[in-house]
Amino acid sequence: MARYQNGSVRIEQRSEGPTWVFRYYVTRSDGRRVEHKTPVGLVQDVGSNERSVWREVDRQRLRETVNRNQPFRGKPKTFGQLAQHYIDHDLQEDQSEACIEKAYTTTLTYKRILNNRVTPFFGKRGVLAIEPLEVEKWLKDLKKAEGLENPTLDKIRRVMNLVFKHGQRYGLIPRDESANPMNWVRQQTTSNYTAVIMSPPQAFEILMNIPEPRRTLVLTDAATALRVSEILGLTWEDVNFSEQLMQIRRAYVWGRFKPPKSKASKAPVPMHPVLAGFLMVWHERTPYGKDSDFVFASNRLKGKKPLSASIMVEDYLRPAAVKAGVIKEGDGVRFGFHNFRHSLASALVKLKCDPKTVQGILRHEDVRTTMQLYAQSDHESRLEAQGKFLELLLGNKLHLLTDAVQ
Repeated sequence: MARYQNGSVRIEQRSEGPTWVFRYYVTRSDGRRVEHKTPVGLVQDVGSNERSVWREVDRQRLRETVNRNQPFRGKPKTFGQLAQHYIDHDLQEDQSEACIEKAYTTTLTYKRILNNRVTPFFGKRGVLAIEPLEVEKWLKDLKKAEGLENPTLDKIRRVMNLVFKHGQRYGLIPRDESANPMNWVRQQTTSNYTAVIMSPPQAFEILMNIPEPRRTLVLTDAATALRVSEILGLTWEDVNFSEQLMQIRRAYVWGRFKPPKSKASKAPVPMHPVLAGFLMVWHERTPYGKDSDFVFASNRLKGKKPLSASIMVEDYLRPAAVKAGVIKEGDGVRFGFHNFRHSLASALVKLKCDPKTVQGILRHEDVRTTMQLYAQSDHESRLEAQGKFLELLLGNKLHLLTDAVQ
């Protein structure tokens, strides 16, 4: 029986700054006991004394997670043990030796899904005793209880599938189809989510209700369809005023820098003279104007990091959208920087821009993504299109049809 671990905490110097880490031990499948570390938070956010750190450790339920996923020797007997083996071998923080590297956000998301959702429910079940239909029922129950969208439920299903495939790859469970119940689990992937689309006047009203420099940041987002993580990753050397373009070299996600999302995302982004003018004014005003400085640096962090997207949405963007009448106060509808991306795509389609041009602006690898997910028509556009068709259909013969009806 494994003993209870309390773990320990200490400060480490990381790229984001001094960081508290939670240290604990796990026993690998080969029986070797090794130390693992999980970041708790930046010292400036959590505090400098251990008492505050331990409160944060317990708030994140780190000790509970460590002791729930008991170490084991030999082949895993429960799903919880198999999931822990997958975490230990495939979801390490350092992915440099992985066959296929996963982004930090991916490893963190998969860990959260396993530790907070799957393992508490299936952790003690025999690894080969889980049935497809009970997984389907569990996913349906999650949807009813928490209102989770189909894509979220499908991601949970896919993570469970990865755990079983990991077990088969390592020879921990049989390598036939029957050993992986996820082969027969059905789950819809389509979402009921429809993005809130802003008209240009509404977007302008939002801009007027946001102070600088966040107004210029939002304008950059609205005009370029850049992801906010890409805008936050911009440094002044990425902004080429003479050639009127921006180079996308990094994205700032969850407090870390990572490469752009795809090959298409690395394409240079055009910068119209109007937008360039606003950025040049901000360049003259900001105390962080060196080439290596972030375009939208955080004053609170003395320019060492960009602004926080989540704080901007909560404190500035959503209140401005409420004032502009785009969303209602207290409305739970999703609204953030990504809505400008949808709105630009829809506006460009309405302006009859070539689909390939729209695809290039959004930097999608596939034009179908642009047209299916991002380009939405409004009521006026649909009404106008319907009128044009009726004009072609009836022409100057409308009176004939009217007479026939009467």
